Amino acid sequence: MIREAVRGTKAARAKPRTWRGAELAERLPVARVLVDKGLVHLDRYFDYAVPAAMDAEAQPGVRVRVRFGAGEKGGRREGGKLVSGFVVERVAESEFRGVLAPIAQVLSSEPVLSPELLGLCRAVADRYAGTLADVVQLAVPPRRAKAEGKGSGAPLPPNVMPEAGSWERYPAGPGFLAALGRGDAPRAVWTALPGPHWPQELARAMAATLASGRGALAVLPDGRAAARVDAALGELIGEGRHVVLSADAGPEERYRRWLAVSRGAVRAVIGTRAAMFAPVRDVGLVAIWDDGDGSHSDPHAPQPHAREVLLQRSVTERAGFLLGGLSCTVEAAQLVETGWARPLTAEREQVRAAAPLVRTVGDADEARDAAARAARLPTLAWQVVRDGLQRGPVLVQVPRRGYVPRLACERCREPARCRACAGPLEARDAGELRCGWCGREEGDWRCGECGGVRLRAQIVGARRTAEELGRAFPAVPVRTSGRDHVLDTVPGVPSLVVSTPGAEPVAEGGYAAALLLDGWALLSRPDLRAGEEALRRWLQAAALVRGHAEGGTVAVIAEATLRPVQALVRWDPAGHAVRELAERAELGFPPVSRMASVTGRPEDVAEMLAAAALPEGAEVLGPVPVPAPDAGRPRRPGDPPPGEEWERALVRVRPGQGAALAAALKTAQAARLVKREGEAVRVRVDPPDLG
Repeated sequence: MIREAVRGTKAARAKPRTWRGAELAERLPVARVLVDKGLVHLDRYFDYAVPAAMDAEAQPGVRVRVRFGAGEKGGRREGGKLVSGFVVERVAESEFRGVLAPIAQVLSSEPVLSPELLGLCRAVADRYAGTLADVVQLAVPPRRAKAEGKGSGAPLPPNVMPEAGSWERYPAGPGFLAALGRGDAPRAVWTALPGPHWPQELARAMAATLASGRGALAVLPDGRAAARVDAALGELIGEGRHVVLSADAGPEERYRRWLAVSRGAVRAVIGTRAAMFAPVRDVGLVAIWDDGDGSHSDPHAPQPHAREVLLQRSVTERAGFLLGGLSCTVEAAQLVETGWARPLTAEREQVRAAAPLVRTVGDADEARDAAARAARLPTLAWQVVRDGLQRGPVLVQVPRRGYVPRLACERCREPARCRACAGPLEARDAGELRCGWCGREEGDWRCGECGGVRLRAQIVGARRTAEELGRAFPAVPVRTSGRDHVLDTVPGVPSLVVSTPGAEPVAEGGYAAALLLDGWALLSRPDLRAGEEALRRWLQAAALVRGHAEGGTVAVIAEATLRPVQALVRWDPAGHAVRELAERAELGFPPVSRMASVTGRPEDVAEMLAAAALPEGAEVLGPVPVPAPDAGRPRRPGDPPPGEEWERALVRVRPGQGAALAAALKTAQAARLVKREGEAVRVRVDPPDLG
């Protein structure tokens, strides 16, 4: 059995001894090292001796190389692979009674893992049942030696407090900025008005925080959104006072900017997901925009969500918190419902003035419409596009290819749910209905809302829809924006802009109209968040359209009676989120409850759940088979390996038991790895996809 170079024991403390009699540092000769091994049973610190020659450089927070996994020979520990790690602290004595291996190399004297960042990483690892090494790997970018040699300069003095500007449109907006400028830590959930002003408003909140002498951090879902806030903040505070942390900058430049933040030379950071860990000094505001976007959830273990990381930072670092977006997630609604944050919204008159007119086309309208039956473009939608093209560009949103429909009642469109656990029902190859959560078969399904017995699942390809639109308006230029080629902006001249959700470009002067096609494809995804996500995508597109007073119109092809459609017509995302939260509370869904998924081979999942000391009252749903990835699609985290059959079980616990659930699963996983029992299973706390 391979053994570590050092192991903590409960033996009496002893002065360290090293191999080959190396001379040790006189003061604090023992370094506690976080070894870069993301194995759950090795999630602890290991003691190493500090050679006298490395005494000055081997300080807490620096990167080192140590030998790990050594065997024994002649009473001494030898061999072991060289692995990277971080010095966490220096101490005078070690609890390990044997011979300590010395630090092999100090890679850099730059202290990149501060105590504050280490504490944040530990909290995130505990919340998500992950290892500290994995989280630190997400938080600290890879080293680039050339970037470390460049000085970052002295920190700049505070800037001037900005005016409220367009924050005046929100009754509590000026007060929120004033609180940030005074050095307070206000917490708000901000439902932004439609239009082009939100980047400037977010930038003003950051500038107000900087005026108090503190730091500010804003996390955006993608590089396009970050670029808009970057430009707005640069206009407010001038160049050189903030940095953008995103993959677009390249590894060396991004590391140079990260070092400037770590050294305290820059106190304002705008970035994408990884910036949630940016080591901003004396941070006074942490902000996240559009927390419902899936890109905020990191795909790497332990898969933390930027919103939860920033919530943790707001509490531990006593910083202000701003969660903003055009839509509102149930998590945001819960923050307001519990009183942890205050709502920051505009009056209804202001909303009606800024939002476009929204019109709906439902199934009944399409059935009566000869044009819709012939070309899948209802007459009302055709008129909206035609009228809009006379005044400017028209946006057409079509669902992305690959959406999988969920089942719903054909009569009232209510999602089909399991009578045992309220999970989503799925149709198997043989035609039988089965719950996607607990695996229970539903032999005689009947809708709980209207009593209907017929189910519906429908989806339409985006590519064919775009082609048909091009043929319907042959004299109009057509631009496309999607996964292969995303446009940032389009000119304000008449044209058709066909885009998949999330790739909509900004039009100069705003779009004259928008057409949201195939709404059922968004609403029928087999996901707990299908309605919330559909509304978020619609609002994102509709917010780019001119206001009602300027003639802006949006046509959505979806049944008008559905809750997300009604929320779009009224432009009431917060009200929709509150109603969703109440329904989830009644059914025991997250975020009111806490969940974790356990995925792997059937026998391993069963053994893991049997060994875990789950909290009292924990409910295990499933397991159910994990479908193999579609042919031609790259494997993603959570997909079974080729030729293997995997299962997934969900564990649901009451509010307040999330930490106990994560600890129980982590302990059980570690015990199985130590005993080498079966294969490792994948554990994910708060999985975003519960379909």
